[in-house]
Amino acid sequence: MSQNPPLIRPDLARASIPADPRRAGQPTIGMVSLGCPKALVDSERILTRLRAEGYAISPDYAGADAVIVNTCGFLDSAKAESLDAIGEALTENGRVIVTGCLGAEPDYITGAHPKVLAVTGPHQYEQVLDAVHLAVPPSPDPFVDLLPASGVKLTPRHYSYLKISEGCNHHCRFCIIPDMRGRLVSRPAHAILREAERLVEAGVRELLVISQDTSAYGVDLKHAEARGHRAHITDLARDLGRLGAWVRLHYVYPYPHVRDLIPLMGEGLVLPYLDIPFQHAHPDTLKRMARPAAAARTLDEIAAWRQSCPDITLRSTFIVGYPGETEAEFQTLLDWLDEAQLDRVGCFQYENVAGARANDLPGHVAPEVKQDRFDRFMQKAQAISEAKLQAKLGTRQQVIVDHVDAEGATCRTKADAPEIDGNLFIDQGFEELSPGDIVTVTVDEAGEYDLWGHL
Repeated sequence: MSQNPPLIRPDLARASIPADPRRAGQPTIGMVSLGCPKALVDSERILTRLRAEGYAISPDYAGADAVIVNTCGFLDSAKAESLDAIGEALTENGRVIVTGCLGAEPDYITGAHPKVLAVTGPHQYEQVLDAVHLAVPPSPDPFVDLLPASGVKLTPRHYSYLKISEGCNHHCRFCIIPDMRGRLVSRPAHAILREAERLVEAGVRELLVISQDTSAYGVDLKHAEARGHRAHITDLARDLGRLGAWVRLHYVYPYPHVRDLIPLMGEGLVLPYLDIPFQHAHPDTLKRMARPAAAARTLDEIAAWRQSCPDITLRSTFIVGYPGETEAEFQTLLDWLDEAQLDRVGCFQYENVAGARANDLPGHVAPEVKQDRFDRFMQKAQAISEAKLQAKLGTRQQVIVDHVDAEGATCRTKADAPEIDGNLFIDQGFEELSPGDIVTVTVDEAGEYDLWGHL
């Protein structure tokens, strides 16, 4: 399961969220946020609403009057981790409210943990607030409880996730996200830009655009224009790029109109980075997944993107061991990866998800075969990554500083998203650097996934 970093999880780090000074009698809430960045944005919205109502935010279990656990329910392994997190919160605190994707299955949660105070589903903000009010009544003091203009953020101050839509119109057989989060619902472009402007004014240097299907943004609104802004990903990306922060696009499906984003990267409005969930390359596997079976044309698109923007970084994720996947189909995936030469690659071994249509497909792959294919896939992806990073030796790269300690500065290039990609480390002359600084470095050393350099 993709989970949020330990620094923002009170179940993994006791000092995860900076504690507000607590006034006498002020109710306090803790938060455990699991799952993808979209869930993290939901957690931030919930905490922002609670903070506005006078609640303090606790960085640990002991200091909280109640704990909210924002769960993930995409895979069985994610469900198990969510149940473990709920159990730990019950043990450490005792008063637990559950929300998020797994909340769509309340009986599953209460069957394992009958003592939870309430269970709500994904993005059911009002129901979460109602549950908190019932468990810990609010006690606001408008003269003391001041809320930052940017709201409560669970990421470092210099970058922030910007969710542009909810839900998904795809019907991939291995996925139950549309069942949990519904069909695509896009936010108005002017509302997104207003939020982005507030974030940049508050010091955010990098905006990470997320949704379930970023390319489809505005389809449900028929790309209508409102208050001078059109609800289309190309227009939105251009408008965001004019705010002066780095803009990074995640979860972009390779629709034909994606090529219109590439010139924005050449102009410097958007980072030359695309996160595209290809999932597989063999047309028969993609058909069984109910995905667009256009791997050959995708290679043509990749070539066109690189011709237009030679510096573009391409990230993707794949599934190996999908039901019915033959050795020949898997070999096609390896051959495709050889030709595509993607910069950043992640891989998952297929597993059943309760309610997913893929569970009923014939030809489920044995666990040892899935493990072997995963190992072979990652070996090839690692070799490609290492070769691409070696090619950056001696080059100058603009980087953003994420963390500075006594040993050095941990940074990211434009080719690296936080938590999922590599880092660039500076171990000399870093003393004056601070998180959020954007500086230029020369690359001295390269590993399989990370770089080292000097100012």
